[in-house]
Order: sequence, then C-alpha cells, then structure tokens
Amino acid sequence: MKFLIAACVAGALLLAGCATPTSPSSSTDTGSTSGGTRGAAATYPGGPLQPITAGKATSLNVMPLAPPTDMWDRIRRGFKMPNLDNEAVHDREQWYATRPDYIQRMTERSNKYIFHVVEELERRDMPTEIALLPFIESAFNPQAVSSARAAGMWQFMPATGTDYDLKQNVFRDDRRDVLASTRAALDYLQKLYGMFGDWQLALAAYNWGEGSVSRAIAKNQKLGLPTTYSDLQMPAETRMYVPKLQAVKNIVANPQAFNTELPLIANHPYFQSVTLTRDLDVNLAAKLADTRIEDFRALNPAAHKPVLLAAGTPQILLPWDNAAVFQRNFEAYTQGQYASWTAWTVPTTMTVADAAQRAGMSEVDLRSINAIPPRMLIKTGSTLIVPRSAKVLEDVAAVVADTGQLSFQPEIVTRKTTVKAGRNDSVASIAQRYRLSATNVADWNDVKPNHAFPRGYQVVVYLPIQAARAAHVGTGNAQLIHAGRHDRAAKSQRAPQTTSAPRGQSRVQAVSQRVPAPVAKGTSGKPKIDKVPASSKTVVREKRGGEPVRKKR
Repeated sequence: MKFLIAACVAGALLLAGCATPTSPSSSTDTGSTSGGTRGAAATYPGGPLQPITAGKATSLNVMPLAPPTDMWDRIRRGFKMPNLDNEAVHDREQWYATRPDYIQRMTERSNKYIFHVVEELERRDMPTEIALLPFIESAFNPQAVSSARAAGMWQFMPATGTDYDLKQNVFRDDRRDVLASTRAALDYLQKLYGMFGDWQLALAAYNWGEGSVSRAIAKNQKLGLPTTYSDLQMPAETRMYVPKLQAVKNIVANPQAFNTELPLIANHPYFQSVTLTRDLDVNLAAKLADTRIEDFRALNPAAHKPVLLAAGTPQILLPWDNAAVFQRNFEAYTQGQYASWTAWTVPTTMTVADAAQRAGMSEVDLRSINAIPPRMLIKTGSTLIVPRSAKVLEDVAAVVADTGQLSFQPEIVTRKTTVKAGRNDSVASIAQRYRLSATNVADWNDVKPNHAFPRGYQVVVYLPIQAARAAHVGTGNAQLIHAGRHDRAAKSQRAPQTTSAPRGQSRVQAVSQRVPAPVAKGTSGKPKIDKVPASSKTVVREKRGGEPVRKKR
C-alpha cells in the first residue's frame, strides 16, 4: 500500500514539473527530434490574462427530424424558385381564392399523381414548385386536350411528345401516361433551365417555346434592356403563366391567408406498377384488380382502346392496395381468354363495309371502336381493333403494338352526267379531259376503248361531286376532351365523356348510333349512285374553318 502511495506522489511531481512554464526566451528554443527533423516547442502568451470577448455565432439550417405530415408539407419544404410579386400574381391569387370549388376539384384530382411527381422532382433535385405546374396546365386532368391538340397532364403537343419519346399510335398516347409524361416534362424543364439558367425563363419557354424566349432575350440585349422574365415582351398567356404558378404556390404555402382549405393528401404512394404479361381487356383488368373502371382509367389514361397490349404497355398502374389483389386474381383466372380484341393490319385499301365484313363485325361497330370518320377509305397498312376469336392464341406483336397507325383516304362520291362530244372526240380524249379511266368511259357508253364519238354525241361520264379531306389518325380518339388550358380550364372543366347505353344495349351500339350513315360508294364497273335531281347543277362546298392553331411547344 505504501508503495502505491509513493508511486502516486512521484507521478504528481512529474506532472507538475512538466507543467512549469518556461521563460519567454525559452519559447523559441528548438531541438532535434528522433527522426532528425527540427520541431518548435510550445508557445505561451506573455503578460496578464485578458477576458474572453463575445463573438458572433452562426448556425446552419437544421433539417427537421420529423417526416412531412402530408404532401403539402413536403412540397413546401422543397420550394426553391425565386418568388414573383406583382399585380398579376395578386390578381391570380384573388381569382383562385374566390373559386374554392375549383381548387377543391383540382387538388382532389391531384391526389392520385402528386406523390409520384414530387418523388421525381426530389430525385432530380428540382424545385417542388414544379409539382404544382399541372394545376396550371391541365387542372391535373390527364385526359385534357387543348384546342391546339396539346394533351395530357403536362399538355404536350404531338411533335414535342415525339421529341421526348412519348409514343402516339392507334392503341395508346403516352402524352397522357402518368409515368412517361412526367418523365418527359421534367426532362424538358431541366433542358430549358440548362439553356436559360433561370426557372422563370424556363417556365416561359415551356409555355411559349425555347426559340421564342431566346429571340425575346436577344431583342432586349440588342436594345440594352434587362432580360428577366418580367422584362421580356411575351404573349398574354405566357405573361400570366408564372404569375398563375406563383399564386398557386402562395396558396399552398399559406392556405389560411386565402381562406382556403387543402384536402389531406397522405405522404404515401397512391399507386404501384404491375407488369402486364398478356393482352388484357380494360374491363377485365379493372375487375381483376377489384377497382372501378373510372379509377383504372384515371391511372392508365394512355390506353384509349378497350384492350391493353402487353407488347406496347409493359406495365399498368393500380391503387396501392389493389396491386396484390390483381396479381392473385390474374393468376387464378380460368373463365376464358384474357383479351376479346386484337389488332388487324389492313392488307389493301378498302371500304369500311369490306373491312367490317372481313373482321366479322358490323360496319357501325367497326367505325365506332376505331373512330373512323364517314366518307373515308381505310388505307393499306392501317391497324384496326377487331374481335379476337378463340382460335387466335398469339398476342399482338410488339412491332404492331408500338407502331400501329390508322390512315384514310377520301371516298369519292360521283354523279352520272353527260357531256357533248366535240369534233374528233374519242374515248381517250374524253377520259383525259375529265381525268378518268378510258376503260371506264368506254364501259359506261358500251363502246370499245378506241371508239371515236360523232360530234354532238351525249357521252355518259361519272364525275366526282364531293370528297372529304384525307385524314391520318394516330391517337384513335373518337372524341376529344377539350379541357381548356389555364383559367379557361376552370370555366369548363369536364371529366372524360362517356356514353351511357340504354338498357339491353351495348356501349358500342350506343356510340354507333351517333355515327352518320356511310355515303354510297363506287364499284369497279358502273358505280351504283343515288339519283340526283336534274336541277342540281352546282355543288355547295362547306365552309372550311376550325380552331386557330397555337404555337407549338
């Protein structure tokens, strides 16, 4: 014990000796280290001790430990864009705040999609204000179609959609697809931000086009003017575009200030994707998932035909709790074939009646299911949706599912008339004059193809009196849903229109009753033409017109 006490005392003395301060002169002495290098001894301040003075302490942003309570809280935490504060913003704030029913419809509709949009934005480190952009574009309606043919939740024009790999064919339109259109929209916005380095200008370019914004910037630069969003000369729609988004942002940021109540949207995925392994009827898919057909179409709006093709639609979206139900029911299904429709590629240009006969269905049903307008022939290579017989075991091939298109050419309507033969007129000269086939002219007049008509002879010919414009159908929509963009959408917001059939009547039959009866068609010989009154000497052409075309995004 005495030995331990002695050791402790010796250790204390040793430590006290090490702590003895050296004189100021010794503070600069150096010595050699074991490694041969020179090191400096410890330096101590001289003179009396000074009190510690107060200094400024800084702190960084603290990351909240609690996860966002709902989607609105999560969106608020990701706001990054600079705020815009002007009269246009205040005007739009007032507009939205005085229409609580419109805000309620928009926000409730966004419930299905906004979690996925925010997830993608955060993954790309983009401002979460962009999750509010579909409120401005389409009121979060994936079936919305503008008068300029922009479609989907993000309102892509056909050409821009093609640029961003959004397929548009007879079976589907990816501009409406929730996953594909969101991916394309964020790709496009990231590209625009890279071009302009400013989110407000990127949004202006999304609405107006990058070329238009670039020219407006160049014009201001040439005049020595600022080139911010507020300084550029823009169309009225683009001028109000960012103020609308800012107004919605302000309402989401502080709904109480605008006497607005936002519906609760859980911070949880609404849907999950399920791999589609077989062609499948849309109605059967909803049944197997134990979900309403309206909810199924809301999550899979790109599919605008009654059948889903596995080769072209590799996955479908289902409500979160219904995905497992679908998988279980799909594997246990034994009540027949999964798809009652298939695709048929037309081998040659033919009439709708001929195509319907070969497909084994009525002409009105074929027109209805494929959205075929009247007075049109179906062109070679077109793809039609037709009934699938039990003998057809193979699903539709990928090349057809990905590239199927439906094209038409006008069906010519002719009228029997007579023309007076002149001097030296023959079958050939009459045919050349009226752009007809010499064989047909000879057949109509019961003469040989080399026959020469006497002067004044009344030559029978069948001349076209009406021809519809040729058409090319990519989306196959029988009816466009004009959900006007921006505030116009609020005034006439419509859900996808459906046809209610009378009891005992199929939907196809109900739709087909609205399709005009086909016009009489010509044949290879003498056409079978309805008689036209002799007094009818002129043809009245319908006035051409339509919606003005807006600039392409």
